[in-house]
Amino acid sequence: MQRLIAGSADATDMRRRLGASALERLAAADGSRQDRWRSIVASRLPVLDWPARQLLLTAVDAATGDPVTFDQHSGADLVDAVAASTSSGLPYSVGDRWLIDGGFRRNENADLAMGFERVLVLAPFSGKSLTPREWGLQLDAQLEELRTTGSTVETIFPGAELDHLFGANAMDLSLRPSAARAGFARGQRCAEEVSASWV
Repeated sequence: MQRLIAGSADATDMRRRLGASALERLAAADGSRQDRWRSIVASRLPVLDWPARQLLLTAVDAATGDPVTFDQHSGADLVDAVAASTSSGLPYSVGDRWLIDGGFRRNENADLAMGFERVLVLAPFSGKSLTPREWGLQLDAQLEELRTTGSTVETIFPGAELDHLFGANAMDLSLRPSAARAGFARGQRCAEEVSASWV
């Protein structure tokens, strides 16, 4: 990942390179990942239909590097949209497009809340980014965009005591239960503080 970023001219170039790398790995794979990943995602969702309220899920087109946003009107079902938006390693196809993880658009994608009066951002990586600051993908750039357009923004970070779960080890599957418990406990601690300003 760091090698791909270092060799990229800008964010669009990085997304294209990441997509090309994912498509190369796909060509060498056995073809079973798509169905397996869809099944895993479906088993983890509490419902399989889009909610009535607006929900935006992001992905990146593996062939072009273009950001993609799914909602209930995009023609993709919820399971496929979630599977594409969380597809790291190998791409996931929706229709005739191969897509990679929406975090490659921007880690938090907080800028999609532009226009809302109040915005709550959950930032499991504490706003850290591997990309150069001049690309403007980092969380503080997104928060500035939101505040400049009139939004009041609250952020929730894991906290330094949880860096070992949400930092460099975030993709370590063996830490998933501990991360879930820690995230739940952190959410409970933050709820009272956030709700006081969320009236």
